[in-house]
Amino acid sequence: MKRAAFDEVARTADLFLNVSGGCMLPENLSSSCLKVFLDTDPGYNQIMLSERLSWSEYVERWCASVAAHDLHFTYAENINGDDCRIPTMGYDWKTTRMPIVMDLWDPVARTRPAEEAPWTTVMTWNPFKGRLLYKGIEYKSKGSEFDKLIELPRRAGMRLKVAVGGVKAPLERLAAEGWQVLDGPRATVTPGQYQEFIAGSRGELSPAKHVYVVLRSGWFSERSACYLASGRPVVLQDTGFAAAIPVGQGIVPFTAADEAAAAIGEIEGDYARHARAARAIAGEYFGSDAVLSRLIRDVLSGNRRTLPGQQNRTD
Repeated sequence: MKRAAFDEVARTADLFLNVSGGCMLPENLSSSCLKVFLDTDPGYNQIMLSERLSWSEYVERWCASVAAHDLHFTYAENINGDDCRIPTMGYDWKTTRMPIVMDLWDPVARTRPAEEAPWTTVMTWNPFKGRLLYKGIEYKSKGSEFDKLIELPRRAGMRLKVAVGGVKAPLERLAAEGWQVLDGPRATVTPGQYQEFIAGSRGELSPAKHVYVVLRSGWFSERSACYLASGRPVVLQDTGFAAAIPVGQGIVPFTAADEAAAAIGEIEGDYARHARAARAIAGEYFGSDAVLSRLIRDVLSGNRRTLPGQQNRTD
């Protein structure tokens, strides 16, 4: 886009949505344009706002940018829960979740995976660039939680596959423990390849980042939402997301490796029921029309809101 065309978009915009502060604030935004910061990395972002850790490049500029937004939304759906330990840093965090365009996943959802298809996930192994310390406690990335599952294929006798990218991933150890290991970027570099990878999966088995788990964030992965939209059940490490999203059918949380193995066995015992539940949850809780319409209404009204699906919850 030419700069003049972009300036015109900025000048006439009602809402500027900044995903985890990945963009600089445009210079020519209208004074009436609402600037919304969307936190997709809960716990990490708030700790960085608190501690301003020097190993994070441009941290002061990023923190100033967060403060310059009018409203702050987060994927930490449990941020208002009594057990959530994310520091709010004085911001009024409102919750939202990732939108999924359900129609784009219809072809996958109509095709049932082969019984011998593996349970899979896609991940980046990268540790943080430095120690993520808050009040004397170090919070880690995903690799430390994956270590708890690394022996699962050998112990449970199930086919497990991981498409992994990043640095310092223990690829040889993963393979030795029975994981089928693919190069993550090469296997999922295009939307088509990403969808094909999920289509070839029986379901998703995945840990979460240590910081999400320990702080009881309620974070739920957009990747997992794509599995759900495909009618693929998911077995996910518990971050507290059951406070906002139904679990037990289609989504089964776990806290330890033996629970993960048991969850896969439970799903395989009635796969069709869990697959239907997965697809239904995706449509009701993650459908883009409802999620984005609600987000825009919440931004423009400034009111707290009920996310799609929550108005029918009674538990």
